[in-house]
Amino acid sequence: MRKRERENPCGICGHYHKYEEGEVCGVCGHRWKPSDGEGVPARHESAFPTEVLKDFLFLGSYDNASRSEILKTLSVSHILNTVPDCQNLYKNSFTYHTLQRDRPLDFDEANQFLEQCERDKSRVLVHCMTGKNRSAAIVAAFLMKSRGWRLAQSFQWVKERRPQVQLTDASQNELLEYEQKLFGPGAQPVIPTESFASLGFGYPTPAGDTQAPAFNQMTAPSIFERVGPNDVPANFAFGAGGDNNNNGGAKASPASTENLMDGS
Repeated sequence: MRKRERENPCGICGHYHKYEEGEVCGVCGHRWKPSDGEGVPARHESAFPTEVLKDFLFLGSYDNASRSEILKTLSVSHILNTVPDCQNLYKNSFTYHTLQRDRPLDFDEANQFLEQCERDKSRVLVHCMTGKNRSAAIVAAFLMKSRGWRLAQSFQWVKERRPQVQLTDASQNELLEYEQKLFGPGAQPVIPTESFASLGFGYPTPAGDTQAPAFNQMTAPSIFERVGPNDVPANFAFGAGGDNNNNGGAKASPASTENLMDGS
């Protein structure tokens, strides 16, 4: 469809095609998916992958990886394919690296490729079939390795940017094992935030009324913490010493050797 024949482009891919009628975009291949049933709105899945680390790391599906024009628009030059059965479509346009096994996920091999991309300042897309499980686990493992973050923080970072992420039990267990490998066999898992715990990772609930710490939260007590009325020292008196015979008026002792506070 020509631009002049339609005033508004597709709200997902930005190109002009009959998206409401289910027509495939001739530029990037985007298709507006129909509704799942009566009363259920159509799914608006973006043709663009999710940017996890600015100007560097993108996470997406095989559908995202098949849109070469969009990837070129994002300046993506490298693609990490986490599914051996997925075909690498544009070998003349992108540098591919495909993991050679399904299970267990080879975090070390993936991290080696991603670290090289970061050193070369190359933009890279990590994808699986849906961008929800395998590729998300690989990205979380990379954040742990390259940024020194624990699993809870790494996964929360990914989940906040791509809410549709949903790890399988197998991926969760492999990430837990990888966390122990990175931080030592005796390292205890960091207690996740409340939002992370709801995702079903099976972390222990803090005993009693202990609150799970939020990331980047200061744990040192404030110097301005309020002192309770029962905490005032017994030898402390509010105000200066007064003359009880002078109508209760406060009068500074002339023999005092302490300097008055400068009020200027």
